[in-house]
Amino acid sequence: MFQVALTGLLTGLALIVAVGAQNAFLLRQAIRGEHVLPIVLTCLLSDVVAITAGVAGLGVVLERWPAVLPVAQVLGGVYLIAFGVHAAMRAWRPAGLEAGEGTSLTVGRAVLLTLALTWLNPHFYLDAVLMLGTVANSFGGDRWWFLAGTLVASVLWFFGLGYGARLLRGLFARPNAWRVLDSGIAVLMGALGVGLIAH
Repeated sequence: MFQVALTGLLTGLALIVAVGAQNAFLLRQAIRGEHVLPIVLTCLLSDVVAITAGVAGLGVVLERWPAVLPVAQVLGGVYLIAFGVHAAMRAWRPAGLEAGEGTSLTVGRAVLLTLALTWLNPHFYLDAVLMLGTVANSFGGDRWWFLAGTLVASVLWFFGLGYGARLLRGLFARPNAWRVLDSGIAVLMGALGVGLIAH
């Protein structure tokens, strides 16, 4: 039970921590001190909806067609390995995350932009719905513990980035920090991918 939740936590963090438009926008707004809580809550609620839908939806599909699980596990394993390879390539040529300058936004525009950066990103569906849903359902009845772990990862990441951004600005600006982080993600994703295929 604890091990499954921990796996969910680590998998969730590995998928969410990658440098992307959503994280860059949150970091930028957090450093500027603009609408941090609404943006963090929008990111978090998006994860809750998408990941829960993935775990529950795939659970229903697998109850009706259990033969889908082995296929989904192989495809999911290949995706995780590819994700790990991509992280390894980022570690090979790391880049700092720039918060950038820009004009102020109203809270409404900030939330709408966060929703667009989240829900219009195809990788969001792959990671949150399909990937995490597949991995979670490989644990059978313990899939809800995996879900709990991934949601804790989302809470830790979004609140940590949103409210720790000023402290982390110097760290995230250094390519070597991303090299270490992406190297760890590459190893974890590769191991999870192989484990999912061999399950």
